[in-house]
Amino acid sequence: MSDQFSELLDIPRDFVRDGTQFMNRCTKPDKREFIKISQAVGVGFVVMGAIGYIVKLVHIPVNNILVA
Repeated sequence: MSDQFSELLDIPRDFVRDGTQFMNRCTKPDKREFIKISQAVGVGFVVMGAIGYIVKLVHIPVNNILVA
């Protein structure tokens, strides 16, 4: 019974230990890395917007043909 209780307490303890190790290992990005990440995110937004716009342009005439 005591062994099961200690195993149950080990789970949150291991989680907290792993979390603190992860946070201590993390660093803030420098300016160059931040700009690179921002550009990648911006390109992703533009690509996804273009895909959505193209799908919308194709969907409207197809929908009119099917409904009419």
